[in-house]
Amino acid sequence: MEQVTDHSHLISERILNAARELFFRHGVNSVTMDDIAAKLGMSKKTIYKTCKDKQNLVTELVLSELKKQLEDMHGIRESSTNAIHELMQMMQYMGNKFQTMNPILFYDLQKYHSASWKHFKSFREKELTGFIEDNLKMGMKQNLYRSDLKVKILARLRLEQVELAFNPEAFPPDQFNVGEVQVTLLDHFLQGVVTLKGHKLVNKYKNIEEEEE
Repeated sequence: MEQVTDHSHLISERILNAARELFFRHGVNSVTMDDIAAKLGMSKKTIYKTCKDKQNLVTELVLSELKKQLEDMHGIRESSTNAIHELMQMMQYMGNKFQTMNPILFYDLQKYHSASWKHFKSFREKELTGFIEDNLKMGMKQNLYRSDLKVKILARLRLEQVELAFNPEAFPPDQFNVGEVQVTLLDHFLQGVVTLKGHKLVNKYKNIEEEEE
């Protein structure tokens, strides 16, 4: 008997990938289901067999992105040799991930897609906060970060920095690249928490030779 292949999963992945590309480039609200259908070369009827409406598509994409980001974060942690190495890898990851992202995407989610925004806020509270706190504690144990750090306060500060980079009023997208802003803020944060030993290690990773006094 000939095996029948279920293409629904492949179609769903294609739809998510097309939506991701368009949403990252233009934001959510300016992209219609017609735009997504045109990019895929398929009818809206086919798309609606997979997702009931645009709201559902946005939610599915956000959940997919958060799952992928969590996997990437765990991968970075596992491959890091110390707390600074972990943040340096995160810096590179964020620079690459947000290089082509239009910050209006986050504004659209917050204002028009409350269900999706709640998923992001939950991820922020449960996963990102814990990741940053664990990094700070690890760096303190390794004598790479100052021993007097207020971990919970600084973890919150770091999260606010991440969101600040997406604020179009603070960093207008026609003047600033969100990837560059994220990397700059993370570097500034790192420089504020390291010890002298940690500072030298940061420069080593940046291939900067410290001048001996």
